[in-house]
Amino acid sequence: MMIWTVELAAFLDDAPWPAKRDELLEYADRIGAPYEVIQNLSELEDAEEPYESIEDIWPDYPSEEDFFYNLDDDDY
Repeated sequence: MMIWTVELAAFLDDAPWPAKRDELLEYADRIGAPYEVIQNLSELEDAEEPYESIEDIWPDYPSEEDFFYNLDDDDY
């Protein structure tokens, strides 16, 4: 069962998007991503079409707006 956190997903920020599962696995291994990232990626469907972004893998991936939704303009 895949369990993503922001910290784990961050290892894929610089991944070579779009990418197929095997390419993502190779990338994660090359950068020394934690076991949990490798495990999550290995559970992905090996689809014919490449994954376009982390949102294709983790639809609930928080956007920058999610992190700052509570802040007023004065807080910047």
